[in-house]
Amino acid sequence: MNPKKIVIAGGPGTGKTTLINALKKRNFKCFDEVSRQITLQARQDGIEQLFLTEPLLFSEKLLEGRIQQFKDAAEATEAFVFLDRGLPDVIAYMDFIGDSYPQHFVEACAQYTYDYIFILAPWKAIFTSDNERYENFEEATKIHQHLIATYTRFGYQLIDVPFGSVATRTDFILESLTLQ
Repeated sequence: MNPKKIVIAGGPGTGKTTLINALKKRNFKCFDEVSRQITLQARQDGIEQLFLTEPLLFSEKLLEGRIQQFKDAAEATEAFVFLDRGLPDVIAYMDFIGDSYPQHFVEACAQYTYDYIFILAPWKAIFTSDNERYENFEEATKIHQHLIATYTRFGYQLIDVPFGSVATRTDFILESLTLQ
């Protein structure tokens, strides 16, 4: 089977994880964001914010994790597989902080392509910070612009998810897929 690989993209605090959890409750195969695991592991190793102290190392780990998720998603038996962020997010964040990255980042984004990209815009009403999220709302808005530019650079047509309740947003994504 060749499942459709669907990314839920957006800056920090836009509701991606909440939507992924809602999709899980509806029995869809979903892959969680890998950055939280990397951040927690770094904290156990004594590094409070790996992305801030060693952004390239953090991004390398993200790239590896997302490539593995892509491969795992490709082997799934379900028709649709949802991923909390995709490979181009790594480049978007590196561009946001103004750091350079190796060419293999670009090559990975070109090699591992997704079927659909749903993007969530910054939404001040739901934005919150937590221990793994250091960005403020203004930075989240800038990251959103980098995400749009990066996914567009790789030829994706982004599907904007409108603001609304979790159920409304989840229904929008699922109805969009059935109309394709």
